[in-house]
Order: sequence, then C-alpha cells, then structure tokens
Amino acid sequence: MRGMAGMSDEQIRAASVDGAPPRYREIVVADYDPEWPRWFERAAEGIRAALGESVMELHHVGSTSVPGLAAKPLIDINLVVADTTDEQAYVPQLEAAGYVLRVREPDWFEHRMLRGSEPPVNLHVFPPECPEVDRMLLFRDWLRTNEADRELYARTKRELGAQEWKYVQNYADAKTAVVEEILKRATSAADPTA
Repeated sequence: MRGMAGMSDEQIRAASVDGAPPRYREIVVADYDPEWPRWFERAAEGIRAALGESVMELHHVGSTSVPGLAAKPLIDINLVVADTTDEQAYVPQLEAAGYVLRVREPDWFEHRMLRGSEPPVNLHVFPPECPEVDRMLLFRDWLRTNEADRELYARTKRELGAQEWKYVQNYADAKTAVVEEILKRATSAADPTA
C-alpha cells in the first residue's frame, strides 16, 4: 500500500531483483476461498522453521486474510525481521525453503518481497516498528468488520482486474485511491481525534 502516486516504470524496474519485473498477465480475482487461512498457516510454519527466532512478527495480510473478500489466490504475508538490509540473515534461509527474492525497495521502508509457490505467497519483509505494517493490519481488520467497505474494495478490484496493465504493480497502484479512502475511515474509527 503505497502513496497516491504509485510507482513509475523506472521505479518498478529499479526495485525488481535479477531482471525485469513481472509483465502483465491476466489478473484473476476469485471469490473468497476458506482454504486461504490454511495456506497462510502452512506458509507461516515454513517461514518460522526456516528463520526461527529471527521472525519478530508474521501476519496474514491482504485480501486473502479477510473472510468473504474476493482476492487473487495469492497469500500476502508481512514478516518483520531485525534488519531488512542484512539480507544474509534471512534471504538464504528463505530461498532454501523455496522463496525467491523478487523486490528490493530501499526508498520504501527498506521493503523486500520474496515469492513462494507452495502455497503461492508474496512475502513482504519490513523492519521493526514500520508504519506500513500497522497500516496493513488496520486495513485488514477494518475490512473484516465493515461490510460496505469490503464490498467497495471487492468491486474496485474486480473492475481493475478486468483491465490490462503493463506491470502487475500498476494494478496494485491503481487500487491506491480506494485503499486510502477506506483507510481514512478506518483511522477515524480507531481514533476519532485523528
């Protein structure tokens, strides 16, 4: 969940590790599948086995973490480690567990993203006390309890998923306006003085 501007083609290419970013492919937004929490648990078990006590936090985030919400059948997981820039402390262990480092973003919370395939996972790695982790959890928790915003988000994703995009990241960025709108309501509800 980035700012309103999204990423330019140059930024997308710069963040991509070992080559070009994933090109557009059909974006499948599927009805909610009750198997998704089990996919998360299976992936979380493997991540914890690979990293042990290096796992500071591990959260199921994204649309698959919201019961009843349509989503791409791909589990988003937030992993917090002591130092995302010390890739030797976690990337080789995750690679041995079947993950591939795909994204390195030093200008966005030192975010790293690894891709797993069994189950399909985008593993987002953030440093401790990263505000983006809190934003993602607030967004997830709000959608779990707010039917109107859950439906708004599902409708937006289906409409955007039906379009063609140069990069998959362009689809993610196109959702930003509605995400920010929903987050504003979630923040106000969590802290009416905000």
